[in-house]
Amino acid sequence: MIMHLDMDAFFASVEQADNPELRGKPVIIGNGVRGVASTCSYEARALGVHSAMPIFMARQLCPQGVFLPGRMGRYQEVSRAIFDLLQAYTPVIEKASVDECYLEITGTRRLFGPPEVLAKRIQKEIFAAFGLTCSIGVAPVKFLAKIASDWRKPAGVTVIKEHAVSSFLSQVPVGRIPGVGSKSMPVFDVLGIQYASDILKFSEDFWRQRLGKRGVELYARAQGRDPSPVIVDSERKSCSAEDTFDQDTTDPGVLTAWLLAQSREVGMALRALGLYGRSITLKLKFDDFSSLTRSTTLTVPTNATSEIYTEACGLLAKVVLSRKVRLIGVGVTHFCEKRPELPFLEDAKKKKMKRLDSAMDAIAHKFGTSSTGSAALLALNKKKRE
Repeated sequence: MIMHLDMDAFFASVEQADNPELRGKPVIIGNGVRGVASTCSYEARALGVHSAMPIFMARQLCPQGVFLPGRMGRYQEVSRAIFDLLQAYTPVIEKASVDECYLEITGTRRLFGPPEVLAKRIQKEIFAAFGLTCSIGVAPVKFLAKIASDWRKPAGVTVIKEHAVSSFLSQVPVGRIPGVGSKSMPVFDVLGIQYASDILKFSEDFWRQRLGKRGVELYARAQGRDPSPVIVDSERKSCSAEDTFDQDTTDPGVLTAWLLAQSREVGMALRALGLYGRSITLKLKFDDFSSLTRSTTLTVPTNATSEIYTEACGLLAKVVLSRKVRLIGVGVTHFCEKRPELPFLEDAKKKKMKRLDSAMDAIAHKFGTSSTGSAALLALNKKKRE
């Protein structure tokens, strides 16, 4: 049996848990005019706000909402603590994202009882420790466990036993099967397919001819089959941050100020994970929605804010800005867990920057990433408010 645990409105719920004055209020994580909501509380969802909604639309639907910039450092801190707590129940945990994971619980019945009892115990322990709720799904395969965790949100528990898989799939709308997107829906509409089990009205060859390999996978899932195992410690491939501006710009001061804030966010995430990256990537999106990326490879991998920022600025300096920029971002890839550098070769400046990074990380974890913004970015935000 596989369990999928999904924290309910995680970022917004952490804000409400940390600040009791926000409980019961519509909290939306996202700021600016052209940004999007990364998540929102259930009070905001009741008013029509949802994740990935443009902020200007969220403000129209929910003018009384509490809009917050978000504290990724704090969310990652709580996430790590939750995953540490789960290790007491099984060592086989796959982190799907900062707020969801899969747990292999086959064979845990003798220690913790049946899946329903274990799920409620985990919910109770997470709420007692963090004041947060989660929804849990349990099923014989991964994709069904994920669907089940979303079945009775928030704070729900849904267990699908082997003998009930077919009947459950007859209730699952085809659009809720992982991998089925909006582009596929017209095909199902023409064929009169509404639920996952309806896929079995046609043969595997029928789906192979129309959708190729994806059709074969879809047919298997309609039967409740999924060979995907729970994978411990999935390797992270990249770490990045990006922002969309309220107004398009070519101002180097604005662009570099945002690069510094993003370099700090990426560096802090890498340091929390104990990772160093060898490649730095700059991303730009222009006012005509065309995009550009530029990368550089370092001799020695890094997770230092100053080094990420310096390389990103160097990449930006080589770009001829003939169009206005609407989005800028920086990312780090090609990770290793240890910087191959002898201590006596580390100069005084790098030691000083390392101490500065540690101090800034501590402040951000306690007060949020917005409390450690660059002077240039703070000045820009002040000017915008005026």
